[in-house]
Amino acid sequence: MKDLTFQTLIAVFEEIFGRWLFWAMVAAAVLVTLAYIYVLIRDRSVSWRKFLLAQLSMPVGAVAAVWFVMAMTHSHLSDIGGPVDVIVFLGVAVAGAVGMAIFVYTVEALLGSDRTKGDRA
Repeated sequence: MKDLTFQTLIAVFEEIFGRWLFWAMVAAAVLVTLAYIYVLIRDRSVSWRKFLLAQLSMPVGAVAAVWFVMAMTHSHLSDIGGPVDVIVFLGVAVAGAVGMAIFVYTVEALLGSDRTKGDRA
């Protein structure tokens, strides 16, 4: 692998997760992103109450993402070999945390409780 291309990354992710699971995750990410954009346009502002709940869910998303990747690659924490592995795990954790925050904010905005429906400050 001399060159790192987009096609190479897709092939690697399909090999790690399986073709169907990888593309299902891509579709889910696209749907959540579109729903998030819809919510932001609809509400015309960020609800800070929903944003706080989303931030509180971030550690759960970080741990879940790292656990999911470790399960899919049949790895353990003892398999970490060096600084690059730590950087990759931190990147996975950050992506999981941000993804969980966006997901929770979107779900709360679309299905939110009566307490947060009027909150558009």
